[in-house]
Amino acid sequence: MVAGIQKDSVIVVGVDGSESSLQALQWAVVLTDAAGAKLEAVMAWEWPNVWGPTPTWPPDKDPGEETRKPLAQAVDSVLGPGSAQKVQQVVTEGHAASVLIAASEHADLLVVGSRGHGTFTGALLGSVSQHCVTHALCPVVVVRPRSSGRQ
Repeated sequence: MVAGIQKDSVIVVGVDGSESSLQALQWAVVLTDAAGAKLEAVMAWEWPNVWGPTPTWPPDKDPGEETRKPLAQAVDSVLGPGSAQKVQQVVTEGHAASVLIAASEHADLLVVGSRGHGTFTGALLGSVSQHCVTHALCPVVVVRPRSSGRQ
């Protein structure tokens, strides 16, 4: 058992393609491998917010499918090509914080990066990670980026 995580445990990691989320995925992979737990990488998508008349989306637009590709690329970049079967990849419609809170219902641990693709990049802790820390139904680990001066 590693830090309360055991073979039947489920570790959920939020991925948005940012460097912070890739570091969180890397951290979760190491813990999952050490404990023999199951890893679930989650990426959320939302329809764009618009003001004014409702836009007409192309009938063949599939945001879920369009989101699967960057999630698979993120997993491949961390685990290497062909290793994706080690990670259950989940794509869900909704705001990232809400999707991760929902995923925390079946998780033993939720792992998030400290900052993602938000609009206020100067925040010390991103709004999604802050929301997860305060509302998740399981323990949460926030993976902060390594300092460039740290050896």
